[in-house]
Amino acid sequence: MKTDTQLKTDIARELEWDSSINATNVGVGVKDAIVTLTGHLDTYAEKYAIERAVQRVQGVKAVAVELDVKLAPDHKRSDAEIASAIESAFRWHVFIPAERIRVKVEKGWVSLTGEVDWEYQRSTCEKTVRPLTGVIGVTNSITLRAQVPPADINNRIRDALARQAEREARNIEVMVNGSTVTLRGKVHSWAERMAVQGASWSAPGITHVVNELIVSS
Repeated sequence: MKTDTQLKTDIARELEWDSSINATNVGVGVKDAIVTLTGHLDTYAEKYAIERAVQRVQGVKAVAVELDVKLAPDHKRSDAEIASAIESAFRWHVFIPAERIRVKVEKGWVSLTGEVDWEYQRSTCEKTVRPLTGVIGVTNSITLRAQVPPADINNRIRDALARQAEREARNIEVMVNGSTVTLRGKVHSWAERMAVQGASWSAPGITHVVNELIVSS
């Protein structure tokens, strides 16, 4: 098991390794394997990249993000320009049913609402918005259309976990209640935790995933 000092060193190296991140703007604190990130960033895309980089590091149990985005002058755009760019990007994206998504932009913060059929469509909307110039944050309130899950949905999820994360599947409890999946147990890294969650989202008829998995080194 890594000490907090070792974990902080590994995080610093991972941030320096990622060319999309300016590590000099990021403060990293670690206590009991819980990471706190502080600092001011030029873009929302970089903020997200930093979060993902930290989550890749083995031994991280949780991340507290206290980063804020202060756009550089050349990154600033009006809300109307941002909204127009988002709507155009959605129309050109094959995974996004643009006609079912509503976009609101207020002082650079984007709010997404509407209803789609699959989680990958919902997450793709957010992924498409993150790197756009002028965006300082995203609230994704898009919902999934209610569907009746197959009778064997629990077995389907377990089969998917065994295919994608066999080691973790043995230590995970999967509970299905209607269209909600609850995951409990232990995994070895934050990346594995998110992989298990992603596998569960791919199940037909699932509209909510409650991830109670604990990262245990």
